[in-house]
Amino acid sequence: MATKEPKKPVKGAYGAESIQVLEGLEPVRKRPGMYIGSTGPDGLHHLIWEIFDNSRDEAMNGYANRIEVTLLPGDRVRVVDNGRGIPVDIHSKTKVSALETIMTTLHAGGKFGGDGYNVSGGLHGVGASVVNALSIFCKVEVHKDGGVYMQEYKQGVRKSKVTQVGKTKFTGTIVTFEPDPIIFKEGTKFDIDRVVSHLRQQAYLVKSLNITIVDARTYEGKLDLDNEVYVANLNLEQPTFSFYFEGGLKSLVKHYNEFSKPIHKNIFYVEKSAENVGVEIALQYIDDMSSKIVAFANNIPTIEGGTHVTGFKTSLTRLVNAYARKNNILKEKDDNLTGDDVLEGLTCVISVKLREIQFEGQTKAKLGSMEAQTAVATVFSDAFTMFLEENPDDAKEIINKGLLALRARKAAKAAKDSVLRKGALEGFSLPGKLADCQSNDPALSELFIVEGDSAGGTAKQGRDRVTQAILPLRGKILNVERARLDKMLGSEQVKNLVLAMGAAIGDTFDITKVRYHKLVIATDADVDGAHIRTLLLTFFYRYYRPIIEAGYVYIAQPPLYKIAYNKQVHYAYSDVEKEEVLKKLGFDNVEIDAVNEEPEEVAVGEEGDSVEEKEEKTVKKSSKKPMIQRYKGLGEMNAEELWETTMDPTTRTLKIVSVEHAEEADKVFEMLMGNEVGPRKSFIQTHAKQANLDI
Repeated sequence: MATKEPKKPVKGAYGAESIQVLEGLEPVRKRPGMYIGSTGPDGLHHLIWEIFDNSRDEAMNGYANRIEVTLLPGDRVRVVDNGRGIPVDIHSKTKVSALETIMTTLHAGGKFGGDGYNVSGGLHGVGASVVNALSIFCKVEVHKDGGVYMQEYKQGVRKSKVTQVGKTKFTGTIVTFEPDPIIFKEGTKFDIDRVVSHLRQQAYLVKSLNITIVDARTYEGKLDLDNEVYVANLNLEQPTFSFYFEGGLKSLVKHYNEFSKPIHKNIFYVEKSAENVGVEIALQYIDDMSSKIVAFANNIPTIEGGTHVTGFKTSLTRLVNAYARKNNILKEKDDNLTGDDVLEGLTCVISVKLREIQFEGQTKAKLGSMEAQTAVATVFSDAFTMFLEENPDDAKEIINKGLLALRARKAAKAAKDSVLRKGALEGFSLPGKLADCQSNDPALSELFIVEGDSAGGTAKQGRDRVTQAILPLRGKILNVERARLDKMLGSEQVKNLVLAMGAAIGDTFDITKVRYHKLVIATDADVDGAHIRTLLLTFFYRYYRPIIEAGYVYIAQPPLYKIAYNKQVHYAYSDVEKEEVLKKLGFDNVEIDAVNEEPEEVAVGEEGDSVEEKEEKTVKKSSKKPMIQRYKGLGEMNAEELWETTMDPTTRTLKIVSVEHAEEADKVFEMLMGNEVGPRKSFIQTHAKQANLDI
């Protein structure tokens, strides 16, 4: 029987030949987002974190106490530690140096068992090789066993074998890399503030670790980098930051509460192991309504919490209630404090260290290791019980804070029930001052929050009624940083804003019910306008932070100047832009006309001309100057001007509000809008000369 020949492959067929095999570090360059999250600024800075984490793991395991990160000219980064140094002997399986194996092979490292590391943050072991793959240049120098060993790479491929290039009396590793612009198309420029913020946090997490950051990018001379393994020895007047904290998490809590008023003197702190898990916890209550719980697992921020946070919260609620009952602070008829009650005003940092660690999902944002929950509950319960017994005054303040929260919660519920009645958030009871838009699609709808009735009236005339709603606010809204929810909802301005948004507030907030996906703050370009804008941002940050994170909050950019010349109109949004417009028109140093009228024409007649000749030459050779109008507020514009400059989606400029550095934003809001006068006064005195006041 004749056999049929196999069919020829057809276009679009899916067979063995369709499977692409990527070798070495090719997968990293093919899909970099899988390894570093993105190829934008987050992914770019992640390269530093990966190399730094390797040095930090040396310190966490007791082999290093200094790390230096230097930003070099040409967007290069140099990370140095005084640890043991990466092994350079031949690896039995790969038949090449262990250094080359680590730098050019995925999932190769000392963190997959064995005795290399007891605790590791860079668990996947892909850090160094991924950075190498995504760099146009990478060089590793190892100081070990009296010798200096070096190897260079380009895009993950070695340029030569590991060779000894000198002798040394130090131990440690130096990694220098330059990100590949082919991968990072948005740019390879590092943000020094971002680097400093991240590494400062790491210094708190590893007690007695000295971290130095040097910004040497503008230095044009020869960099003397080889005198010591961990000292750049640049002798430059460059920005240098050094962090060293013996107090660990206790120091970090002090840092977070720098601009707040503590309600008890002593900071609770414990560091102990249980269930083979290292547990470190520090906490302090402050005079505030919000709470801050920052958690780490093997020094990796777990922003979504996890088992260690669950163990802590459960124990805290149980222990506070037990102490309050035992000491007759809570009577038999009283309700127990809830979890939310005991969390109010709490600043807490939790750090756990595990040999084998499990995260939920790829992002390492949530810890899943169940032994961490048991360990945290055990360590915290014993230590916090003793803390409350030994510090009765502190214990009383903590419980009174919870009781205040309980009473406020009940009052707030009553206030919410009266304000946010059934149907009020579904369009049946919107505030009277709101000029709503016709669209029912939140993705197409915009709410302009404008300052005052005058600007509100102009905006209502100039808007696109289909997609743009206008809500005028009368004066400054309540400072919500200093007000509880029940008092806040008693403010007419705040209540109108909550009702207009339609997403409720507090524990009933639902982001899916937000009626507008663009909330545009439009205030005047003066001191009062800036104050109102800050109050609104405080309101959104404290009670509607998910809306900011979703990218729904914007700040309008109305022009500062209107420049009219020869029947043409130009708008300038800053003093610099005004000067640029004037230069293009051929003018310099033109004064703003007080009455907004064009100057009289200049006569250019010559001596001996008759009156008629002088008039004729004046008409023919007159030289007009541009009319410049300085806008003090939105109400000074007519509807057409406001639409064209500030509201028209095709011509306007909006600044999106983001919370990239939430902790820093939190501290700024506390300092500028909170109860403590001292930090605010100090800030004003320090920056007074930098203020640009328009009085």
